[in-house]
Amino acid sequence: MIIELSPDDFDAFLGRLRQRDDRLEFGEPANKDEAVNDYVFSGHAEALRSDSIDGEVMETLADLELEADGEDEAWEKIKTWYLTRGCVVLRVEDDEYVLAENLAERLGLLGESS
Repeated sequence: MIIELSPDDFDAFLGRLRQRDDRLEFGEPANKDEAVNDYVFSGHAEALRSDSIDGEVMETLADLELEADGEDEAWEKIKTWYLTRGCVVLRVEDDEYVLAENLAERLGLLGESS
């Protein structure tokens, strides 16, 4: 499943999350230390490709014991690998985050889009 959010919707989504004891949760942060930005969110992704955060695409590909000729092909193989295992891709313009389905569900994303 691929879910698409606009940058504004993604920012609003992040604003409704908090991180407590290394666990990402849906709910307003009680203090500044619990606030979630795209960097904190990326730490909970199985894989990611972003202009602003290094997702280490080629390293992820190697971890999955796959090969590709370039980063674009690598990313497509990574997404396919995770999608066939029930993960969810969250797309925000050119950025993509691969999330475990249970995380996407816990964060309320599964009712968002296609």
